[in-house]
Amino acid sequence: MALNRKQKKQVEAARKKIASLHQQLAGARQQPDDPKEVPRLEKEIAKLEDQIREINESK
Repeated sequence: MALNRKQKKQVEAARKKIASLHQQLAGARQQPDDPKEVPRLEKEIAKLEDQIREINESK
């Protein structure tokens, strides 16, 4: 069964957020002002990727 409209929107929103976080992560690596920021961003990206995986597996 395909994803419903709500699931598609959730996946799309998560992918946009991941793209934004990847840009922030690249900037944080170039300019390490806060040493806690890189692990926080990596953890948030992993969480969103897991969320997308869960949505896709629940179809």
